[in-house]
Amino acid sequence: MKKYIVILLCGLIFLPSMGSTFVYVSFKLNQQEIARTICIQRKQVFNSCNGRCQLQKSLKKYSDNEKQMQDSLKEKLEVVYICTSSEINFISPIIAESPEDDFSFLNSKPVGISLSTFRPPAAIL
Repeated sequence: MKKYIVILLCGLIFLPSMGSTFVYVSFKLNQQEIARTICIQRKQVFNSCNGRCQLQKSLKKYSDNEKQMQDSLKEKLEVVYICTSSEINFISPIIAESPEDDFSFLNSKPVGISLSTFRPPAAIL
């Protein structure tokens, strides 16, 4: 189940970048209908266009919309960037010094030395 969700999410991520592909595929599926009804050269006897003029218009319209969306996102990003700049003044806290010394000294010699190295306990299998 997780595999299908991952594939679906990856498809959703790549969906915006494949917009022109969808325009082309929909054109190819409906090319005969477009050539008969919408094409500029449909009334000519030897029509070499076959609806490609409409494909070019659709791709241009899609790319213009994409550029417009990118520009609006860029403007929003700039507005957010400008709005987040502010000054922050930090006040340093006053530290009270204690009259006692924080150090401890050894007045006598150590009692013994351990020569063995530390080994963690062994797991019983």
